[in-house]
Amino acid sequence: MKGYYNFADIEKKWQDKWEKDGLYKTQEETDKDNYYVLEMFPYPSGNLHMGHVRVYSIGDVIARFKRMNGYNVLHPMGWDAFGLPAENAAIKHGNIHPQDWTWDNIKNMKKQMKSLGLSYDWDREVTTAKEDYYKWTQWFFVKMFKKGLAYKKKAAVNWCPGCETVLANEQVVNNACERCGTEVEEKELEQWFFKITNYAERLLEDHKLLQNWPEKVKIMQRNWIGRSEGMRIKFPVKGSSEEIEVFTTRPDTIFGATYMVLAPEHPLVEKLISGTEKEKEVRQFIDRVKKQKEMERTSPESEKEGLFTGAYAINPMTGEEIPIMIANYVLMGYGTGAIMAVPAHDQRDFDFARKYDLPIRVVIQPEEREEELKDTDLNEAYEGSGHLINSDKYNGLTVKEAFDVMAEDMEKEGIGKREVNYRLRDWLISRQRYWGTPIPIVYCEKCGTVPVPEEELPVVLPRDVEFSPTGESPLAKVDEFVNTTCPVCGGKARRETDTMDTFVDSSWYFLRYTDPKNDKLPFSKENAKKWFPVDQYIGGIEHAILHLLYARFFTKVIYDMDMIDSVEPFTNWLAQGMVLKDGAKMSKSKGNVVDPEDILDRFGADTARLFILFAAPPEKDLEWSDRGVEGAERFLNRVWRLVADNIKEIKNTDQASLDVNSFNKNEKDLYRNLHVTIKRVTEDIGERLNFNTAISAIMELTNATYQYLNGVEKVNYTLIKDIIEKMLLILAPFAPHMTEELWSELGNDESIHIQKWPGYEEKALKKDEVTIVVQVNGKVRDKLQVSADIDEDKLKEQVLELPRIQKYTEGKEIVKTIIIPKKLVNIVVK
Repeated sequence: MKGYYNFADIEKKWQDKWEKDGLYKTQEETDKDNYYVLEMFPYPSGNLHMGHVRVYSIGDVIARFKRMNGYNVLHPMGWDAFGLPAENAAIKHGNIHPQDWTWDNIKNMKKQMKSLGLSYDWDREVTTAKEDYYKWTQWFFVKMFKKGLAYKKKAAVNWCPGCETVLANEQVVNNACERCGTEVEEKELEQWFFKITNYAERLLEDHKLLQNWPEKVKIMQRNWIGRSEGMRIKFPVKGSSEEIEVFTTRPDTIFGATYMVLAPEHPLVEKLISGTEKEKEVRQFIDRVKKQKEMERTSPESEKEGLFTGAYAINPMTGEEIPIMIANYVLMGYGTGAIMAVPAHDQRDFDFARKYDLPIRVVIQPEEREEELKDTDLNEAYEGSGHLINSDKYNGLTVKEAFDVMAEDMEKEGIGKREVNYRLRDWLISRQRYWGTPIPIVYCEKCGTVPVPEEELPVVLPRDVEFSPTGESPLAKVDEFVNTTCPVCGGKARRETDTMDTFVDSSWYFLRYTDPKNDKLPFSKENAKKWFPVDQYIGGIEHAILHLLYARFFTKVIYDMDMIDSVEPFTNWLAQGMVLKDGAKMSKSKGNVVDPEDILDRFGADTARLFILFAAPPEKDLEWSDRGVEGAERFLNRVWRLVADNIKEIKNTDQASLDVNSFNKNEKDLYRNLHVTIKRVTEDIGERLNFNTAISAIMELTNATYQYLNGVEKVNYTLIKDIIEKMLLILAPFAPHMTEELWSELGNDESIHIQKWPGYEEKALKKDEVTIVVQVNGKVRDKLQVSADIDEDKLKEQVLELPRIQKYTEGKEIVKTIIIPKKLVNIVVK
């Protein structure tokens, strides 16, 4: 054996052997429990970054640990392969097709993954941009269309001029495209949506099933869904049969509603102004507001602008005529596109009322205030609680009491009804780009909108396409693709030319892994039942709302189709932290990128894995450190030398089993250290996912073993053999190549990665001796080493023989002796 770990020779040797032997292929033995561990699959950008290395190393440790603990493990990998970068590369370079760019990137990234020694079952690899996958994405679309969960409507959408496509609300960050950073514009377009709002309540309610999800992620989702209880109230329009419906969470303030506000886009506006003297002025205002972005209109800092329509509504509780305004701060996409304005108790309404000299009426009296609150007392809206005033028979009721009583009265009188509302909007899935899953819809003049029959799927992406972004899908320019026949009547028809949001592809991929070769269904219920839900999912916190919410929605839809038995996709979820350099996220613009290939070339995979798992707890951000990597390398070489320096003696050891009863003190201490370490590592990986402390414990055991070897005259090599074998077993998930090599050098034929995980002996954890603190009248006077199972009389006897204790007790009466077993003796004297 060489005296150091030569990773360049060893790692590739074992990677090739593992692949040849099919070591990590998913086993489906019936006598074992199944375990499904999954890291979020990547977009094939071309190269792995250190964030990838971290998340995949975490998943790999869990997979290897579970295999060694007797589970059938499903640990697959695939590619979230559709998306804009491939298309942008084609536009930029002109001579490369998005498919070719993507396939080349997958090939390179797969090679990099294999060089990390990741234990994936590559036979289950899925690629969302391949026909055998997106056929089933289209199949789910058709199913959802037939159930009314996929629909098309004209909508004001977020338009990215840079990407020339529509963005979902979730993909707009600070009014900019999350991908390219371009400022987002608003456009009215016909778009396809998924009716995720039908599942809003279940998405909230089922959070209780996610006991092992980070609480902050559930809070983020709850806030995004935005459930609110309130009332839908009808306000008649004066001199008309029209009514304005509003949703409010504060029906108790209706007596303070002194004006109405409609969104400029509200369909009623046209009816109110048509043919009136206000028509021209209102139209000009509407045209101006349309140029304002949603973020600008709703920002608390933005100026609130409005205009009187000339029409009045009737407050249904007071009979009072109140003016109908239009204003930029009310949006058609939220609620009903209309509000009852209560300026005394809502700051936006207050600012607007002051600006346009609209009436303000106080209807909530603060409990702590003795004098009645009047509108002239207000410098800002009072938004606190209290009891009702200026509210007829409801005066004196608390806000909560008034909500219930007034809701009941309004429902009896047909004025309104209780309702639950959500901030969540339906999921806009249309994209005007080429490199995505085609939407399987055709348009027939005779039959209308028709889904492509399931037997005709997939609708295949044509290869010969012009990619220059024009705002229209590139597919619209491909006549052979667009022109088709109607599957119902056989007449002429046109295909839908938009493609699906790539988040659709990633909303069900975890189910395809359970049955990736199935050509009759996306997966069989039988195979899904074996593996689903995912036991441990791992990925970044940035996916808390988008991907995780969509995956939960899809899972519930598929559950309702009776294809799976679970309503949630991921039992446990770990959100790993970022990898930082110089305190900042790695990026080319900052010049602080660490290239994984460079690290693998210099240090090897095991060192890279060990450092990235040791440097910080998995959920925390990790600061990259070259010195830290070098430290990981030194540790692995210490383990290597521990075996290399003792391998001859270990191989010559003929004693089959340890004689623990014959151990001397040094041997007992080292044996105990081994079992404490096994227990710690087992719990740190299996229960706490604290990989850094698990590695630390192995390092401490390594140090203790060296101390023993260097500190005794005669080495017990039977013990050393036991320690080294078990140390390699518990280190194997972290450093799979080196431990495999050392295991083989020790004369073992079978892979270390299919060995049984070592157990620990409870008996061995106990110390033979304990340190007793000895006090006299509560003050520490000495310490004593005694046998852990010493009886109390013997302990008292030994304590009183201590010279320092005799000094404080001589000539005094011992009143009592207090003993805390294995810890303390306190002698009370007077």
